Amino acid sequence: MNIITLFPPPDLDEYVTGILIIESKTFSADFILPLYANGCPTLVFQTALGKRSGSDTGYLNLYGQTIQPETLMIRQPFTLIAFFMRPHIVQSLFGVSALELTDSYLDLSDIKPIKDTGLIDRLLAQPLINERLEILNGFIRWLAKQADDFNPKVLFALQYLKTNIHTGALSTLQTELNISERSLQRLFENNVGISPKMYKRISQFDRAFKQLTDGKFNSLTELAYSNGFADQSHYIRVFKEFTGITPKEYINISKPFNPKF
Repeated sequence: MNIITLFPPPDLDEYVTGILIIESKTFSADFILPLYANGCPTLVFQTALGKRSGSDTGYLNLYGQTIQPETLMIRQPFTLIAFFMRPHIVQSLFGVSALELTDSYLDLSDIKPIKDTGLIDRLLAQPLINERLEILNGFIRWLAKQADDFNPKVLFALQYLKTNIHTGALSTLQTELNISERSLQRLFENNVGISPKMYKRISQFDRAFKQLTDGKFNSLTELAYSNGFADQSHYIRVFKEFTGITPKEYINISKPFNPKF
């Protein structure tokens, strides 16, 4: 199995945080990719159909925000290319409600612009990963040219909550933006698909998750405190909420599917 992580081309950095490529040329057992909360919607192309939540996925899917842990299962050799998108791009780029996609996904095969351009057929017909990447990069560039401008309040709020994990962060953010709690709630639900409180929790979890995956910690207690959790027990509860397993169980079964963007 070949696993590659890439940064996007510079002109797509506004829309994409990173790219994950998984290539499996042989089949010996079902491939199961865990899907955990990371604050990013994801555009996923795969050369073989898979199953998520017991339903068949298409070849090109748009995943919304993930809260509940989920898996993608593929039962034959495949290549998978996942574009991890910025949290606020779903409505602007794809014209889809971010809230409706939360804990769900959209098979893009029936979307008119994709059918008209033969995008999926071109991706399936092209055997080279680099060429597939160029096709997908071109698709995102095409979407970006037609996209509405992003709400500056959303951009500020996302960056603020990504870097501020203190308990009063949401109240401070309301003051910074000069908006009410309800307005901040609507701003996030409409543009990100989750509440600002949930986004803050996911950002906190994801930061600790990346440290755990990279092995950059001396103890779970240290990891918990350095990421703003009350104690180790609090961190374990949150970790299990978003993954379904404990940190120690994750370490024992961990596979290198988590990109280090």
